[in-house]
Amino acid sequence: MERLVICLLMISTSVKTMMCPKRCSCQNVSPSITILCTKTGLLFVPPTIDRRTAELRLMDNFITTLRRKDFANMTDLIHLTLSRNTISQVMPYAFFDLKGLHALHLDSNRLTFVNEEHLRGLINLRHLILSNNQLHYIAPGSFDDFIDTLEDLDLSYNNLVDIPWETIGRLSSVNTMGLDHNLIDYVPEGIFSNLHKLARLDMTSNKLKKIPPDPLFSRVPVYAKSKGSPLTSLVLSFGGNPLHCNCELMWLRRLTREDDLETCASPAELMGKYFWSIREEEFVCEPPMITHWTSKQVVMEGQSASLKCKSVGDPDPYVRWISPDGKLVSNSSRTISYDNGTLDIITTIFADRGNFTCIASNPAGELTANVQLIVNPFPNLANSTNWNKETESGLLDILTPAKSSIPSSETKALNDKKVLVAELTSSSALIQWPPQSHIPGIRMYQIQYNSSSDDILIYRMIPSSSKSFFLSDLVSSRNYDLCVLAVYDDGTTALTATRVIGCVQFTTEQEYKQCRSLHAQFLGGTMIIIIGGIIVASVLVFIFILLMKYKLYNNHPKSKPAKGTNVCSQTNGSQSGTMGRSSSKLNERRDSFLPDISGTSVKGKTIVDLSPDGERVTLSDTTFITNDVLSH
Repeated sequence: MERLVICLLMISTSVKTMMCPKRCSCQNVSPSITILCTKTGLLFVPPTIDRRTAELRLMDNFITTLRRKDFANMTDLIHLTLSRNTISQVMPYAFFDLKGLHALHLDSNRLTFVNEEHLRGLINLRHLILSNNQLHYIAPGSFDDFIDTLEDLDLSYNNLVDIPWETIGRLSSVNTMGLDHNLIDYVPEGIFSNLHKLARLDMTSNKLKKIPPDPLFSRVPVYAKSKGSPLTSLVLSFGGNPLHCNCELMWLRRLTREDDLETCASPAELMGKYFWSIREEEFVCEPPMITHWTSKQVVMEGQSASLKCKSVGDPDPYVRWISPDGKLVSNSSRTISYDNGTLDIITTIFADRGNFTCIASNPAGELTANVQLIVNPFPNLANSTNWNKETESGLLDILTPAKSSIPSSETKALNDKKVLVAELTSSSALIQWPPQSHIPGIRMYQIQYNSSSDDILIYRMIPSSSKSFFLSDLVSSRNYDLCVLAVYDDGTTALTATRVIGCVQFTTEQEYKQCRSLHAQFLGGTMIIIIGGIIVASVLVFIFILLMKYKLYNNHPKSKPAKGTNVCSQTNGSQSGTMGRSSSKLNERRDSFLPDISGTSVKGKTIVDLSPDGERVTLSDTTFITNDVLSH
């Protein structure tokens, strides 16, 4: 009995070991299991795959999605092939349990992007094949788990414009890299310098106009084909790119390698020529030339300024700006430098005045141009006792210094001056001040005000002939600080000076939006009721008119039928004595149809006419006989 039980257990164990997904071929070669499911019409990864499988081939099927459970607990899997499916979605951490995987083939699918979670857990991956997909984006951290183990990377035949170059530069163990047949138009300089094991780099058929020099290319011999090349060499392929053959590619032309039939796309005189057949002296660059620049610009302090410096050259010059204090201008919250050479200063300060230097440079040289920026200081708040000729850099804010730095006696004096606020509403106020005849040479008045809820200072310039100003951009229920200044010509210094006329504080009224809204709704509802009443009344009047016409029509007497006399007719050989009475008009029409003949009869099919009473008379198959015949 015990022997029987042992035999059954052995049989069940062997049967379990040999279980294989339907329509798949399985090989159990100890200690590894290989499952081959090629061209079996699979729509998803079979759930009955043995978790001890070492090699799994699922190519040429119709799998669309890879789920987390598809490869769960398959820690022994070494080789996974999913080529030529329709995979468009990889769930996060789908390969997380594949700690021992060495090769992953996902080529010829429909992947459009790779995120950081898609390839997590592949800590021993050596071969990653993602060619012939529709990739347009690869996240920078996608290769982090196997950054030191990856030996083969194939990203060819995709739609990649940019790739994570920083990650590529850290693939220290990579041996072959396929970037061909993409849309790559830029390669950072020196990005391959740390890839000491790189033996093959394919950048064929991209949109590269130049290939920057790299220390790697100078350390090892560079060949065009792998056949016959030494093991310590680098096979570099860059044909099919629109190369711009100028001095920037001189380093590549000087490499000792065989001709791979690469051609130049520009400049015009070298278009279509074989790269390796062009002499070195033909790889030339044109120094930069500044064609247009802003020679001088005048702005008020606090305004924006745009300094232009347009340059041309081969290659396109790089433009940078030097400030008047000799520092390189970089992009910040206040300055923006564009690739076309324009420098925008969003908010100018008085310290920005001076000569800015535009420097246009390329490998053939550099050229400079000076741009003068004049910043006129804004009129300052000052009095005769403390006037500082040297204004501080930055935007002027009168109201804050007026409260903090002016002594209390002066502040009281400012408040005593008669600056009045009249006609105050929730959104407007009328500012009034007395004539300032004692101040000679007044050029204009200036109003400065801000709200207690923000630090934005607002300026208003007013003609010298005005004695009031209407503010219409206020906010309801806000506290405002306002000062009025006189801008005049100082006769002693011949400079423009300012003098405070007075300051005032006020609060705008509260706006009752709800009441106005109710009033507007009431008015709108009333209009709708009136228009609706007019429409209903019009319809009722129209119906009443129709009813009146209908009654008049029904009460109108019907016309009587006409009586027939004095007409003789003969039909089918017999006489008929009934005909409608004819008027003289009927006789005239009959005479026109019957010619004046005697002794003869006229036959006709049908004669129709109208009687005087409006009745229609029809004579069918009738023979008319003249009076002479009837007399006989």
